Amino acid sequence: MNFSYIWPLAIIIFSNIFYQVCAKGIPQEMNTYASMAVTYAVSTLFSLTAFFITSKGAGFFSEFSKTNWATIILGIVITGLEVGFIFAYKAGWKVSTLATVSNAFLAVALLLVGLFFYHEAINWSKILGAAICLVGLWFINR
Repeated sequence: MNFSYIWPLAIIIFSNIFYQVCAKGIPQEMNTYASMAVTYAVSTLFSLTAFFITSKGAGFFSEFSKTNWATIILGIVITGLEVGFIFAYKAGWKVSTLATVSNAFLAVALLLVGLFFYHEAINWSKILGAAICLVGLWFINR
């Protein structure tokens, strides 16, 4: 495997660790949507800065004109993901189990999405892996 295959995974893992810690650290008494507004304001500033650093002369408006339905829906979906985690932590979920439980169910659901929407093959190895995830949930929640 080359570095271009590994570094995005490292970013995901590193960011997800801090994501969970930060989501759990949102004050209980703070309105979740106020927190999200601050979060996305910071994200917008960071993203715009990164755009200008990496754009290599690409026009600001020409890049944004390429927006399609997926970009718009992703904004809504990410908000749902974020508030779901924040509300779950406020409800008492532990940082050591919430991501594991949600990702195990996500893994099973994405096998079906891959099969039905992207025609990806499901083999016995993937079925066994999903079953192991679900058995793992039983152990985690004991």
